[in-house]
Amino acid sequence: MAERCQLMLQEWRGDLTLSAREHSLLAGPLVGLDRQLARLRERRLRAAVFGRVGVGKSSLLNALLGEEEFATDVAHGCTRKQQAVQWQQSIAGLNAVELVDTPGIDEIGAAGRARLAGRVARTADLVLLVIDADLTGVELEALGWLLDSGKPLVIVLNRCDCWPQDELRQLEASIRRRLPGRAADLTLISVAAAPRQARLRPDGRVRTDLAPPQVSALQGHLITLLEREGEALLALNTLRAAESVQRQLHQHRLSRSRREAQGLIGRYAAIKATGVAANPLLLLDLAGGLACDTALVKQLCELYGLPVDGPTARQLLLQLCRHNALLGGAQLGIQLALGSLRQLLLLATPFTGGLSLASAAPVALAQAALAVHTTRRTGQLAARQLLRRGQRGGQPGAMLRRLAASDPLLQQWLRCSLANDTSSRAALQTLLP
Repeated sequence: MAERCQLMLQEWRGDLTLSAREHSLLAGPLVGLDRQLARLRERRLRAAVFGRVGVGKSSLLNALLGEEEFATDVAHGCTRKQQAVQWQQSIAGLNAVELVDTPGIDEIGAAGRARLAGRVARTADLVLLVIDADLTGVELEALGWLLDSGKPLVIVLNRCDCWPQDELRQLEASIRRRLPGRAADLTLISVAAAPRQARLRPDGRVRTDLAPPQVSALQGHLITLLEREGEALLALNTLRAAESVQRQLHQHRLSRSRREAQGLIGRYAAIKATGVAANPLLLLDLAGGLACDTALVKQLCELYGLPVDGPTARQLLLQLCRHNALLGGAQLGIQLALGSLRQLLLLATPFTGGLSLASAAPVALAQAALAVHTTRRTGQLAARQLLRRGQRGGQPGAMLRRLAASDPLLQQWLRCSLANDTSSRAALQTLLP
């Protein structure tokens, strides 16, 4: 699966055609995507720790590494930026695993925390949310951001040596009760990254010494998880990066093209209304209307840079036929009704002085109004279909959904972010003409 994703994404990235303006707007996301593609190609996975200041994130990584690679200090908050060190642990299917330390999330404001969570979500294939007590409001907020991003998560309760076993079990149960429903299935592992043991000195004073770390449960879980899902996690994060680029590009094109699309729909509505009003033959009206609507859809596709094919094309053409059937049925009804009226008026010509010819005007006006309405509806339908196509993330989005469908664990991790797509579509609905 990872190899297939890699080949597909490389081809998609090579075929991505952007204007100079689009290149400028998407410069950051494209750099991130290219880096993630390189990591997928090299089978180099990144696992990041995330949490409050002082919960022992750096100590946890040092315990996993078996050496002091990350700085720790009794004065909390010594990690100011992301740092990465390669884990010297052999993982089947991966060439390298990088462990990434991040700043504490409670040292910065809410907006900064959201940006940090987004940056971690983009650059890490797996996140370890480290806590050292029951969940706080800040941690629940951060957990929500990571869940929204569809990021694979493991919750790590550090400093488990500070509680007796019965109290530790109660704490774990309390943490699980506080988890939101969508996070109920997340793995929770208790560790002691830097435990200390009390020692009685000869002078009678008690001191504590650093004891061996207790992280074997977490280490075993990570090795099992990465050997089973490591390549899929790399593919998942790369697909999410590509899908994000596709969606941002689509949103930019919708916004840029909205006014042009409105003008395009208006012009085709005027052309269709003029033709229907001037032409007396019903069959020619239907054929001309279908040709006009088909040309409008083609122009909209070119405007948005999203070719329509497959099921989308069939759905659009079916809707076009329905619109034109509506036009023909309504037009026929109007013609029959006004035709009867015209016969009556013809009989009354000697008394009306030729005013019966006025029946042609309301027929033409009614047909023109109906043509304008159906053309506008056709244009809006086409734009909605293009919106849905782009919001599904194009080819990367389709591959992402297939990947999730093939693996229950990936499906569980992606459930929340895929549910968020509905709100994204609702927000972008305002960009339609």
